[in-house]
Amino acid sequence: MAKIKSSFVCRECGGISSRWGGQCPDCQAWNTLEETVAAPPVSARLRAGYTGSASANVADLGSVQRQNDTRLSTCSSELDRVLGGGLVTGSVVLIGGDPGIGKSTLLLQTLALLAAKKVRVLYVSGEESVSQIKGRAERLDLPTAGIRVLTETALETVIATAQLERPQVLVADSIQTLHLSDLASAPGSVAQVRECAARLTQYAKQSDTAVFLVGHVTKEGGIAGPRVLEHIVDAVLYFEGEVGNRYRVIRAFKNRFGAVNEVGVFAMTDKGLKEVSNPSAIFLSGPIEQRSGSLVMVTREGTRPLLVEVQALVDQSSLGNPRRVAVGFDGNRLAMLLAVLHRHGGVPIYDQDVFVNIVGGIRATETAADLPVLLAVLSSFRDRASSVRTVAFGEVGLAGEIRPVPNGEDRLKEAATHGFQRAIVPKANAPKSGRVGDMEIIAVTWLNEAIEAILRG
Repeated sequence: MAKIKSSFVCRECGGISSRWGGQCPDCQAWNTLEETVAAPPVSARLRAGYTGSASANVADLGSVQRQNDTRLSTCSSELDRVLGGGLVTGSVVLIGGDPGIGKSTLLLQTLALLAAKKVRVLYVSGEESVSQIKGRAERLDLPTAGIRVLTETALETVIATAQLERPQVLVADSIQTLHLSDLASAPGSVAQVRECAARLTQYAKQSDTAVFLVGHVTKEGGIAGPRVLEHIVDAVLYFEGEVGNRYRVIRAFKNRFGAVNEVGVFAMTDKGLKEVSNPSAIFLSGPIEQRSGSLVMVTREGTRPLLVEVQALVDQSSLGNPRRVAVGFDGNRLAMLLAVLHRHGGVPIYDQDVFVNIVGGIRATETAADLPVLLAVLSSFRDRASSVRTVAFGEVGLAGEIRPVPNGEDRLKEAATHGFQRAIVPKANAPKSGRVGDMEIIAVTWLNEAIEAILRG
């Protein structure tokens, strides 16, 4: 009997090693090598797909006629937005998120809406029985007619069933529960996850079936399994939400058919996930003009401008090394901005504890948040609240200059729509008329100009 050979595969980069080591030799990650049984060898001719002609599959890109992507609406405007305008036929979408955040609920709702429009759908579950899925659908008051359900973990059976059912949309919940019988490793291992995803992707491309894969999330927040899983699929979506917060944000981190960092906002109710048509309203709370240390910024998530409240608290520190704590904002960038505020704004806060929070669980990653964060810190330090509803956006440079940001006009229109009376913006983003609707525009070039504008109320 031939000896069974095993290898060690890195779950981060997919690199293969002949022996175990504490560190992956390819990506240098620690404790990521997992043992797996080597797959049976495949002949070089079959693996290369040799057809006898070296140039048979080579095409001149200039002569290729491009075909438009055929999209299928998911019947959810927020999900369609994140996907780039709808679900592309033959695409594979990976959805990750914390347990219980609503991944299965969203996909079951989507399939119910599609089935109601006579779209052929198939829900494959390796975690729940048919009766459990039926019970969840009844709790959500979903129409169940037309939703085809298969409870199976063997991928060969799943693909064979799909070839008979010929669904237009297939959901695999979850990819970590599926396994191939010709691999000896356990379900959820690096080899199983990689090969199952590759087989489903091949099936999707050959049959023009749109496939959703549900992925478990590790304690670090990444999708469990090898990092190559994210490279195989066409789109990677993450479900985000704070514990105890009823709102959920789904964000695109990879999309071959649309923009990345696009977000969709949902509210979790007893009847499932409901779309939030005006996300800016949920991130604004109460009479913000009456509190010091609070300012509204206009950030941009994908193609959508969002109004988000920035809160700052500055307090006398009792420590030799004052604390700088940021939630939803980069801590290193906060330290840099505080140094600019001291050097070019003349505001010494080196002996103060500084806490910054982006309300609503949103993470501000673009540089347009620089100016509102600094102005909120200054407002708390001076204990001065703005007398009018004010928004701000702009990048702050190390020399104290206020740099413009993209799509300034769209940001100002969004603020004017929600009744704000004043905007502090970079001079290059200010309209020539000096106003947008009834909102006054204060154009600034240097940090000290912005400080004077916020302190005079």
